[in-house]
Amino acid sequence: MKNNYQFLNYNNFILAVFTLLLVVACNSSDDEVFEKTRLFGPVLNEDLHSEKNTIIVDIAKFKDAVAYTVEVSRDTFKTIEYTIQSDTNYVVINKQTVGQELFWNMLYQVRAKAHADDPAYDSNVSDFGSVRTQVFESILNSPSPYDVTDIAARVTWLPIGTAVTGIKVFAADDFRLENPLFPERAVTAQENQNGEAIVEGLSASTTYQIAIYSGEELRGWVNFTTRTPDLDPNAAGVIDLRNDENPNAVANALSTAPNNAIILVKRGITYNAPSVAIDKSVTIQAAYGFGEERAKLIFAGNFDVANGANVGHLRFVGLELRGTDWGGKYVMNMGQVSTLDEMSFEDCYITNFRGILRQKDKANVLNNYIINNCVIDSINGYGIVTVDNAAAKLNNMKLTNTSVNHSISVITSRNNFQSLLISDCSMANTPDTGATLINFRQSGQNNVANGINITNCIFGHSWDRATPDTFGIVGIAGLEQTSFQLLNNYTTKNFFFTKAEIPGFPIANYTNTQNDLWVDVSKNNFYIKDKGFNGKYDAGDPKFRDKL
Repeated sequence: MKNNYQFLNYNNFILAVFTLLLVVACNSSDDEVFEKTRLFGPVLNEDLHSEKNTIIVDIAKFKDAVAYTVEVSRDTFKTIEYTIQSDTNYVVINKQTVGQELFWNMLYQVRAKAHADDPAYDSNVSDFGSVRTQVFESILNSPSPYDVTDIAARVTWLPIGTAVTGIKVFAADDFRLENPLFPERAVTAQENQNGEAIVEGLSASTTYQIAIYSGEELRGWVNFTTRTPDLDPNAAGVIDLRNDENPNAVANALSTAPNNAIILVKRGITYNAPSVAIDKSVTIQAAYGFGEERAKLIFAGNFDVANGANVGHLRFVGLELRGTDWGGKYVMNMGQVSTLDEMSFEDCYITNFRGILRQKDKANVLNNYIINNCVIDSINGYGIVTVDNAAAKLNNMKLTNTSVNHSISVITSRNNFQSLLISDCSMANTPDTGATLINFRQSGQNNVANGINITNCIFGHSWDRATPDTFGIVGIAGLEQTSFQLLNNYTTKNFFFTKAEIPGFPIANYTNTQNDLWVDVSKNNFYIKDKGFNGKYDAGDPKFRDKL
């Protein structure tokens, strides 16, 4: 009995010690204190957005945050427009909050910090990015590029509701429309019925805000930027054809034009392009005017450069250039021993050619080939350029700020280039399925010495002419020694290389189709339809990009 009693006491002792240790451990855990730290930087529950000219800032609620400071800027916080102290995480920025109306259609930047009960633990500042307030509900139409000249603007509106009676012009930075630059321009009953009036007396290369009124009631306003000064038709070398609607007026003018002449043509008029080998520099340019219809040059033949000539430039500005058939017409078909320093297209619509530029025979040289701010559509197998003879040479090519649609090929050459830049372009249905995007086909003469730069471009799928919904292209031919610089490019679903891919070129990094991305490719409408597209602000043809 004694031994059993001692054994029981020993067990009880051990149990008591264990229980005591357990209690101490639990109490120690309950009493553990963690060091207090700074609040995390605020984050948004949902993206910044606007309702009319009100900005909504919906911040994720922090348990230990007692207040928030929200700051608003229009110049990325070089200056602060408004500072709002809020005891809630949902902040509405409007006249009630800041004491004055926010500007309409204005890009604001927003940032915030969270406050703890002890300021020592306030968060760092979080930058929430930018948000644009909405456009004022207006009967005004947004201006097209052809609603401005260098000295005038065509203002159009929907003639609904109360009659429009006046137009005022304000400086670009007079956001509250307080100080008109000119006396109010009265609107006649006929102009109001037509929904159109011309404002004159503006300065070139200047941005204005033009507002319409019904009595004292503001009906809307919109920005107009006038163009650079138009040509002086009386200046030396300018041949003014604005009052000559003869279809052969351009050909007649070119036959007698001096070197470096500028042939000024009228918008909306159709001219026959001469089939001529030039021996002098010439620019064919559309004069400023209202309306979307361009001056047209119809090509039943093509330009060439005269044998033995050394010509400075051939330039086309603001025109529509159209071949009579795409089986055999070019804008330029160089077939003589000659040199052309520059051939360029600015703000042109180019369509229905076998090719735009062909260097077909003999040792001719084009130093600079430039296409900027154009739309190109329906080009046959000679594409945007074909250097079709190993003795001919194109040195430098720039294709920029341009949309290309339905082109069987793009770039083909039998000789080296010095440089090739493709920048800020949108391409759809280009090139033909199975064709080569950049084709340097002459062994030993298949290099671009200073490399190929492709930047800020969007490529849709190939042109499925033979078999619907059959896609895929060859990337390159030749160019084994050529470096590529690629930056911020996108391709759509169904874009892929069947072989010879361009090293590092993105493949379907936009995962939907070109029809999902663009509004209406069939009509060369390359405006962005998918507002979730990452490149909507900085890729593709800038004419069609979304604007911040």
